[in-house]
Amino acid sequence: MATQIQVSIDRNSPVPLYHQLAEQLAAAIDTGVLKPGDAFENELSIADRLDLSRPTVRRAIVELVTRGLLVRRRGIGTTVANEVIHRRNELTSLFDDLKRNGRKPLTEVLEFNTDFVDQRASQILGLPVETPLVYLERLRSVEEGPMSILRNWLPPMWADIDMEVLSSQGLYNAMKARGVVPAVAHQTIGARPAEPSERKLLQLDKTDPVLTMSRKAYDSAGNPVEFGDHCYRYDRYLFDITVYAS
Repeated sequence: MATQIQVSIDRNSPVPLYHQLAEQLAAAIDTGVLKPGDAFENELSIADRLDLSRPTVRRAIVELVTRGLLVRRRGIGTTVANEVIHRRNELTSLFDDLKRNGRKPLTEVLEFNTDFVDQRASQILGLPVETPLVYLERLRSVEEGPMSILRNWLPPMWADIDMEVLSSQGLYNAMKARGVVPAVAHQTIGARPAEPSERKLLQLDKTDPVLTMSRKAYDSAGNPVEFGDHCYRYDRYLFDITVYAS
């Protein structure tokens, strides 16, 4: 049976009712009152209990689904999502994000190729298009299972990178150990259907999407140091971006 969360709605507040509801339900998830996998109270029950309209409750639930806190599945209903890792607007690696959240990241190196020719990646790295690049593909997992597939293209100088270090640390840690410090990056975030190989590796259903992020990273002198094109399970990952008015 779904836990009924105590919610206080201030009808005189300028804050929209759906947002008041969403924030209090999100707090229940963040504090562990509602745990990953828990059944979530249906919208009709919430609406009746709090004397809210169903569209108001539905909008609050959609907001939580969009934020990756709830998952809706046909035949199962709405449940609290498995623990989601938030990537904030900082230049860190996924490995660092996981460690910061008290997780135990596991890394499997799927491919390591030191003679990989890719015109797009070479141009991004400021190299001639025929340059043999270092291509690295890894599967990053947490306790619940696989989380992301990380694909990176690096300049030829990284042909001797230590595979053991990549399995036990993040790529940025390995780079910093050799004096290469990523200082700024341009990121593009999106979503798309998962490819068959990605569905298998990430243990996704046929209709499940993946979140995507491509990243071009540069050192403090503006030199490109890596190009990454990653995909993530939608229910175990969340981008957390803060924006400011100009």
